Amino acid sequence: MAIERGTIEDVSLYSKELGEEITFLVYLPANFSPLYKYSLLICQDGKDYFQMGRLPRVADELLANEEIENLIIVGVPYADVHDRRRKYHPDGEQQGAYIRFLAHELVPYLDETYPVYHVGYGRALAGDSLAATVSLMAALEYPHTFGKVIMHSPYVDEKVMNAVKAATDYRHLSLYHVIGKGETEVKTTDGSIADFLTPNRELHELLDEKGFDSFYEEFDGNHTWKYWQPDMKRALQMMFE
Repeated sequence: MAIERGTIEDVSLYSKELGEEITFLVYLPANFSPLYKYSLLICQDGKDYFQMGRLPRVADELLANEEIENLIIVGVPYADVHDRRRKYHPDGEQQGAYIRFLAHELVPYLDETYPVYHVGYGRALAGDSLAATVSLMAALEYPHTFGKVIMHSPYVDEKVMNAVKAATDYRHLSLYHVIGKGETEVKTTDGSIADFLTPNRELHELLDEKGFDSFYEEFDGNHTWKYWQPDMKRALQMMFE
């Protein structure tokens, strides 16, 4: 039996926080109806998750087989690598503004426009690399707005570790955290080489120590979509079962 495909639409929203028009992708399931309620997944690196991660197709299959709950997926893309670093990197000059955009502008717009749950556990953030970093930072800052985070190979530095150390209100937060065993020499956007694996292990230990609700696994592979894409199915199943 052929699986029914959901629809993907382009939506634009002007962000006062960022001072620019943000155009993002919205995936609505095949059986979408305003009569149902939906959980919400907001992906940073949105275009990458939709294209390289093939997230809509994975969701189509899981929804058709009733393996996950009703879900709307939003993909927020970046303009270029410089824009991405400005908004996602802990040292990026727009990271604070981007996180406020997510919590104060994007979420209220989505709450008003779509039949989604207006509670933290009904909203998840996702990202790979720097996109995972900003997703975690946003959830730590707004734990009642975002109740779940899917992290594929996050970039972890002292600022990220300090944000986790300082977190006090995280009992309602669920984290999904994977990193590749081969991620010891990752070429970053500024051209330098970084070890992602060691800081991710330290982050996992800290999350464990603090009693976060966190799933952690190391996969055989490196810092690419070749390894993140096959993980999409399990990530959705675990976070939206």
